[in-house]
This record gives sequence, C-alpha cells and structure tokens, in this order.
Amino acid sequence: MNILRKVMISALALIAMILAVAPKVAFAQTDEIQVYDAEIEDHGKFNVMVHSNYTPMGRKTPDFPGGIIPNQSVNGAVEWAYGVADWFEQGLYLPVYTAYSQNQGGEINGFKIRELFVRPHAHDHTFFYGVNFEFSVNSLHWESKRISSEVRPIVGLHLHPVDIIFNPILDTNYTGGFGNLEFVPATRVAYNLNDKWALAAEEYADLGPLRHFYTAHDQFHEVWAVMDRSSKVLSVETGVGIGVTSGADKLTLKLMLSRDLN
Repeated sequence: MNILRKVMISALALIAMILAVAPKVAFAQTDEIQVYDAEIEDHGKFNVMVHSNYTPMGRKTPDFPGGIIPNQSVNGAVEWAYGVADWFEQGLYLPVYTAYSQNQGGEINGFKIRELFVRPHAHDHTFFYGVNFEFSVNSLHWESKRISSEVRPIVGLHLHPVDIIFNPILDTNYTGGFGNLEFVPATRVAYNLNDKWALAAEEYADLGPLRHFYTAHDQFHEVWAVMDRSSKVLSVETGVGIGVTSGADKLTLKLMLSRDLN
C-alpha cells in the first residue's frame, strides 16, 4: 500500500506539472462509454475488450471543423490490458476506430496508453478508490488536437448488492491553462442480481472547462440503462443511452465484449 500511495502521488504530481503549461478540450467522439470501478486484471493476466458504440440519433454537425459527424456513426476501440501488480494495470487502446460515419466513412483514429492504479482487491472492500491516466495520439478528424490526455479519479462503495461509483474525469489537450481543463464526470449505480448479472443506471456528462462551465442547455448529459453479464468465457456489458440536453446525442447504444487471454 505504501508503494501504491507513492506511485499515485508521484503520478498526480507529474500530471499537475504537465497541465500547468496547458489544457483545453473541445468535444470529441467517444471510443469507450464506461464507468471505472477499480477492478483490474490479476497479476500476470492479459485481457482484451472490444468497445463498440452506435449513435442512431446523434448530433448532425461535427464538434469541430473536419470532425466526425456523430449521427449514425459507429465508433470504438480494442483495449488490451495486463495486470502488472495487484494495484497496477497497464492498458493500450489499439486501434481506436470509426467503423462508419457520414462524412468520413471508416477510419483509424489513433491509439491510447492507459495507466491504472487502484486499491488492491477493490471488490473485497466497502470503500474503494483509484486513478487512471490516459495519453492519446489522435487523428485530427477524431479530436481537434493531435495529443490529449485524461485523468480519471475513481471512488466508490460496495454496499451489497448495490454499487455506487463516481469518476470525476478531467480532460486536456495541453492548450490554455488549468481553467480550461474539461470536466466530464461519469456516475454508475448498479444492482447486482448475483455474481454474474448486474443492472445499472449510468450518467455521462461534459460540463465544460473549469473556468466557465457551459450553460445547462449546452452541456452534454446522457443517462443510460445498462446490463452486465460476467463469465470466464466472455463478459458482456450493453446499454442504451438517452440524451437529456440539446448538447447530447438523442440515442446511443453500446456493447463491450471482453475475455482473458491466459
């Protein structure tokens, strides 16, 4: 635990130094729609997860010049994960992709490196926590800047059978300053029917830069109904999201398939 605390403090300090010379983020497409729960792969285990998101009723204009039109687009990523220690998981999103969009067709959108630090064996604790760092290299139709990053703190409670999880995420593309960090929180409340099945309500938002949040009308807010099925052969998470503000897509579907490779 002392090692974990030192690593997390050092990582947060490094991110703070980097962000001090930067940040601002424009809206971007989403390759993963997921609330992190501090669960990681066991030490020495490899896992692969395929994220796929379809927006049948979305925004009809790109979020920045040359960007992908969200309406009717299919986006996702292949996520590779390795359990380095009981408190650290190394991840790689390769590729991040658009299978289809109205203005771009099919595209490869870049890749992301992920570093996830958590309280060991989070599922055994009532209170759990962690922090995830992502470093992205983007195609310019995917995000308005070539390089962007995410800091995702994780806090939650296992109340058996209910889980409550909050990810107060901050995004940056390294232009601007601390005030232009984008606040994009995600929340999940799940009811575990048993050790294999769970039903959940999730909410994803983009409130805008810290120095000046968008008006409620322009913020991105989506609420989701989600179902999880855990299995040693293939784990599934699927859901339906409905936009509740004009800045959000009206309807989005997600499917996540994952399995251990060893």
